[in-house]
Amino acid sequence: MAARLVVVSNRVGPVRGAARAGGLAVALVDALREAGGLWFGWSGRIAEQGQGAGGVQQDHFRGITTATLDLTAAEHHDYYNGFANQCLWPLFHYRIDLTAYDRRFYEGYQRVNVRFAQALQPLLRDDDVLWVHDYHLIPFAETLREMGAHHKIGFFLHIPFPSREVVLALPHHARLAQSFMAYDLLGFHTQRDVERFVDYMVNELGAEFDGTHLRAFGRKAMVRAFPIGIDAKAFADFVYSEDGQRQWQRASTALRGRTQIIGVDRLDYTKGIPERFAAFERLLADYPDARGRVEFLQVAPLSREGVAEYSEIRSRLEGAASRINGQYGEVDWTPLHYLNRTVSRRALAGLYRASKIGLVTPLRDGMNLVAKEYVAAQDPADPGVLVLSRFAGSAWQMKAALIINPYDTVEVAEALQTARYMPLDERRNRHAELMQDLIAHDVTDWRRSYLQALAEA
Repeated sequence: MAARLVVVSNRVGPVRGAARAGGLAVALVDALREAGGLWFGWSGRIAEQGQGAGGVQQDHFRGITTATLDLTAAEHHDYYNGFANQCLWPLFHYRIDLTAYDRRFYEGYQRVNVRFAQALQPLLRDDDVLWVHDYHLIPFAETLREMGAHHKIGFFLHIPFPSREVVLALPHHARLAQSFMAYDLLGFHTQRDVERFVDYMVNELGAEFDGTHLRAFGRKAMVRAFPIGIDAKAFADFVYSEDGQRQWQRASTALRGRTQIIGVDRLDYTKGIPERFAAFERLLADYPDARGRVEFLQVAPLSREGVAEYSEIRSRLEGAASRINGQYGEVDWTPLHYLNRTVSRRALAGLYRASKIGLVTPLRDGMNLVAKEYVAAQDPADPGVLVLSRFAGSAWQMKAALIINPYDTVEVAEALQTARYMPLDERRNRHAELMQDLIAHDVTDWRRSYLQALAEA
């Protein structure tokens, strides 16, 4: 009998609605279903004041068990909003200026990881294989090891790993590095992330690396890149769903022959949205032929509203959108449309199809699946053009996009102008190359290659 897979993540995703959630949720649910697995993590609920977080709540659906814990308000503040999202998130995205070095946050982060490990440990079987996800849970395996766990445990980091000099700004960096070594397999999105991690471990902490395995703190871990993909064929089909068709038709009718540029991101300072607005403004200023002929749609659902930096960027973007529309707009033309709400993946597919240019310009990103979804949604006979930041992990795979420096607004504006007038044959060739890679390295390939490597680790 095959070993059971146990997935551990900060938040347990929707098992019943995985297809609607898409992306990672689909990949993990498929893997869990094959192995009759268990998915463990936070329930997403905050326990009422004075009630305590309670115990593990279990649910079963089509061979998959979910086991979740509630967090107290204090745990959520220190572990999630605090160390995870006010310290590790900005630091790993090279925003040292926004990193909060609060010892209370770090202690809360450690406590929640211990509590999670203590809650999962009684549910484990001897031959379980564990797959732990993302920066919220770096110390998780170490805690399990201290409790006597001898399971095979893998870790995957869904955000970038920064350069050595940036990591050194973290007061607890060596302690966190030791936690990494409790895993048997460490997975990253790109080879550059692997190189930066190995450089830090070898040159700062004296680890040994043989090209495959890292040795440090008395342990050995395999280190590899596993670029995550999407289900490109399924996403392309979303265009023809009811929501996809409706959005495609609505957008096409409203555009009246104009070119739509689209950006889709969580509202986050790592996504480069202010710089993107500035580049669009530069396009209108430097290329008068774009005025009245181009519209920019930015979809940016709100996120982490309890963190001050997110309120600040929202205000900044609202001001920029108002200024651009005030300066360049006409009675029958609004240059920039800025939406702060969630749009379903099927509806997004329709919006992508209606957009002749996809603008994906993060200042730093682990992978960025929006770039891949935009390409998948295009009409192969008349595809749009992807303008992509060199600092997105996806740029390492998507060489046929127009690769730009998101900090250089003139370069981005020039790329947008190039995309507007790109000949059909060139657009088709670029799209075909991008789609070939998306299909060959889809989310199923990512999941299977990682689990195969974990089995061999």
